[in-house]
Amino acid sequence: MKLKGWKDLPPATVVPAATAEQVETGQWRSIRPVWDESKCIHCLQCWIQCPDRSIKANEEGKVTGVDYFYCKGCGVCAKVCPKDAIEMRPESDFI
Repeated sequence: MKLKGWKDLPPATVVPAATAEQVETGQWRSIRPVWDESKCIHCLQCWIQCPDRSIKANEEGKVTGVDYFYCKGCGVCAKVCPKDAIEMRPESDFI
């Protein structure tokens, strides 16, 4: 049986979305967020704004670090941090 392409589907068809939970999208990164716990006030702005769910936080609402498996290095977390607790650094610094 031949699989149907998107042009073969009837109009208004809903296609289930795929997930990237098993894809190490952090390999795409060329710049990395480095979190400084001593500057962090745990306002969670980075956690709220991160498009990749890469900011880790615990049950008490405190930031615990960055999940580099998913982080693509967009820099949103560093931009929204009111205390400059996240610095974007070239990935080459960590090789």
